[in-house]
Amino acid sequence: MTTSAFDVIIIGEGIAGLTAAGALAKKGLSTATFEQQIFGGLVLNVNELDPAPPGGEAGGAAFASELTGANADAGVTSIQEPVTALTAADGAYVVTTESGNYRARQVIIASGARLKTLNVPGETEFEGRGVSKCADCDGPMFQNETVAVIGGGDSALQEANVLTHYCGKVLLIHRGTAFRAQQRLIDQVNANDKIEKRFGTTVEAILGGQMVEKIRVKTAAGSEEIAAAGVFAYIGLEPNTAFVPDSIKRDDQGRLVTSDALETALPGVWAIGAVRSACGGSLDDAIAEAHRAADAVAVRLK
Repeated sequence: MTTSAFDVIIIGEGIAGLTAAGALAKKGLSTATFEQQIFGGLVLNVNELDPAPPGGEAGGAAFASELTGANADAGVTSIQEPVTALTAADGAYVVTTESGNYRARQVIIASGARLKTLNVPGETEFEGRGVSKCADCDGPMFQNETVAVIGGGDSALQEANVLTHYCGKVLLIHRGTAFRAQQRLIDQVNANDKIEKRFGTTVEAILGGQMVEKIRVKTAAGSEEIAAAGVFAYIGLEPNTAFVPDSIKRDDQGRLVTSDALETALPGVWAIGAVRSACGGSLDDAIAEAHRAADAVAVRLK
């Protein structure tokens, strides 16, 4: 196995990781980023970031591409491999992938989170055949049809509004009695006559033939089947922490616990963005944490 050494390794090329890498490279530190899928993280699925990042592109993919290009110009090494382990070694840390070991004096974990699944029959079987995670990407496939969005937070309401640009009707299904989203998003949903709200409702199964045709839902009155050509679930996030050692504490949602300075229980290992407990969750929060961590790491390495 090969071994390479850097001042700092950042695990994750979402907006938080990309921002931190760029800041560290500008400080003259040798920096590498690791990504198991594609740079940008969840914002790649957002055509219009709301609010738009200051001085950046309004679209998620464009903004991530902008950061990635700037990092390459600044000398950041981008390694497209999943990290399988993070271990301490002689006052430093080793990041392991299938192809090699990479040593760093400091590590920033910015591995983000992934969308939770409904975990109901039909969800996996119909992925790509009506089950989707991206309203902007797949909405045009459902011109004038009925689709279901499941969730009650910001993402669910944002995506429901996006889908009304294409779909004839959007069923917004929430198990609670009230939305948890920002009031402005609730107001937008309430003003949109293409959105039909269903509270106190859970999805039991996704049904169809070659494509999704309907969903089975449960309410206090019992179960019923509702016609729907597409299903979009936004019921929360799960942090990407499989590689993180057990010595780093998690909260009850599996996110990494840090000090106020963003450092974990392992000195020299930091966590930022959606993977971190107590992160505010907005793009602005992730960017702010990235700069704070980069400043702290630079001070530590002086």
